Amino acid sequence: MKLFIVDAFTSEPFGGNPAGVVLLERDAPFPPDELMTRVAAELRYSETAFIQPHGGSEFTLRYFTPTGEVDLCGHATIASFGVLLHEDLVADGETCINHTLAGDLTVTVGDQVMMQMAPPQALETAIDTARLARIMGASELVAALRPEVISTGLPDIIMPVSSVEILNTMSPDMDALTALSDELRVVGVHAFALSDDGYTAHVRNFAPLYGIPEESATGTANAALTHYLHRHGIISSPTKCRFLQGEAMGRPSVVTTQLLTTGIIHVGGPSRIIAIGNILL
Repeated sequence: MKLFIVDAFTSEPFGGNPAGVVLLERDAPFPPDELMTRVAAELRYSETAFIQPHGGSEFTLRYFTPTGEVDLCGHATIASFGVLLHEDLVADGETCINHTLAGDLTVTVGDQVMMQMAPPQALETAIDTARLARIMGASELVAALRPEVISTGLPDIIMPVSSVEILNTMSPDMDALTALSDELRVVGVHAFALSDDGYTAHVRNFAPLYGIPEESATGTANAALTHYLHRHGIISSPTKCRFLQGEAMGRPSVVTTQLLTTGIIHVGGPSRIIAIGNILL
């Protein structure tokens, strides 16, 4: 199996969000789930994608964190289709079908890989805002907005905070956040602060339940945030958004989302391969 290490949502090495990508031979069966989890744990990135090519423009992707499988991962998808372009398995400008546990989604390949997300859903989940603020170490949320659980393939708590300064100084209680995430059946918390500096918002993402204390670029959660902002009248449709993530980690990433009039959201950005090798098992 061929292995790639890829920085997603950046064109510069050692920026963005790193992912492992494992490329299988055409229609080769996936390795056992336990083995794929162990590979992800060995690489220690937040997600590792395993690609099964089917010929033409169809691929099946499976995504593993160091602790187990998830239905979908935005940055690992961006990384994967960057790899497929590098390996001449897709062409620049080609639109592909990505079969995932979250459904069959389209991906357009180019300088920026743009991926279709699953249809957005606002989930009816009761959230104790005061408890959430204590767990996250957030001194002040936005009074006019409430945290909500939104999914575009993976459910996240979307949490508004009142300033970029508060956002960047938050220090969550990871054990308490793990327990809350398990209780509410969410991946984690995607916190944001609106801005007027050329970005729609600055964001931070925390998912310790899945072995990810903080992530520097999160496609699914920024798509969920896009739906949240539209749902509350902060952005209109159609539109494009730019989210700055990873500042507090020293790995700044810019995640682009596109909201269509149909309500479907696409997420994308560039990627940079930084290592290529083989898994010898």
